[in-house]
Amino acid sequence: MKILIIEDEIPALNRIKKLVLEVEPSIEILGTADSIESSVELIKLHPNADLALMDIELADGQSFEIFNRVQVKCPVVFTTAYDEFALKAFKVNSLDYLLKPIDKDELKNAFDKFKSFRPQQSDLELNIKNLLANIQPSQIESFKDRFLVKSGQKLVSVAENEIAYFLSQDKLTYLLTQSGNKYVVDYTLDDLDALLNPRTFFRLNRQVFASLQSINSVHTYFNGKLKIDVAPKYADELIVSRERASDFKTWLGA
Repeated sequence: MKILIIEDEIPALNRIKKLVLEVEPSIEILGTADSIESSVELIKLHPNADLALMDIELADGQSFEIFNRVQVKCPVVFTTAYDEFALKAFKVNSLDYLLKPIDKDELKNAFDKFKSFRPQQSDLELNIKNLLANIQPSQIESFKDRFLVKSGQKLVSVAENEIAYFLSQDKLTYLLTQSGNKYVVDYTLDDLDALLNPRTFFRLNRQVFASLQSINSVHTYFNGKLKIDVAPKYADELIVSRERASDFKTWLGA
């Protein structure tokens, strides 16, 4: 199988390439692209690719624009952070998608599906057309997936998957990375409520907005509260109120 990968985040691209070769070592990655413009050129260069893995949100817009600029002859598996509700149109139109962070088994299932069933070009074009007609801007929320922060005299772009949690302290908001780096960001926690993907981040209390990957352990606490351990370690006790405890457990998958 010869595939194309369209993804604008380098860490995510590296992870996808690694997973692809773990799942199917014989796969040939013909090329990668990180924008609408470069994707159009890539598809023109490799019109007979067997399959494309395509992120929906690219640096210069949504990847749906690619289909308006070039004929895409191969099946497409979209990669996205959108939730099930926003992806009903994908199911209706028989197109496949993978929710981020991509699971190895789900990627294998997608490959197996396209090896056993390859749609006709006419069916693919119709499905894409129906998809674009059914997805309304109001159905798709665009969440902030990277933050530009200052480190000394340099500006550093921190991707969503590098963030452990946000911390409100001394009237400032800090971003802490998984590796323990700490940066000031120009947002309040209230601002972040509207900017962060709720599948990935949860506001534990007035001080901390944590990512799913930062949660080390959860302990029952008195009066129905929960005590949370995160990494990197938080300086004080991190408590989720009784009122928020049920939502937190649902967020974890309860």
